[in-house]
Amino acid sequence: MRNTYKIIWTSRALSDLKNVITYLENNWTSREIQKFALLLDLQLKRLITNPYLFPESHRYKKIRKSVLTRQVSMYYRVVNQEIQIISLFDKRQNPKKLDQI
Repeated sequence: MRNTYKIIWTSRALSDLKNVITYLENNWTSREIQKFALLLDLQLKRLITNPYLFPESHRYKKIRKSVLTRQVSMYYRVVNQEIQIISLFDKRQNPKKLDQI
């Protein structure tokens, strides 16, 4: 039997997602929003089947980093059968915001 993992979004990660989408809506076309949504969906599907696919962050123990685009990385941790999405970090932000993870 295959292990299944449940995706849990933190309030911070949901806020980050909203901010990324707002940025795309204000500065890009619906095509880019659609492309980002597909990339995110694909990455989440990869995580569900193999949550340890992406390396641990160099800065934070037990937190893994998955690069979605050149500008956005997803930080998450695996706890039991849950994959907790902690942040979708937009690299155009101040890097000190990562210290709040």
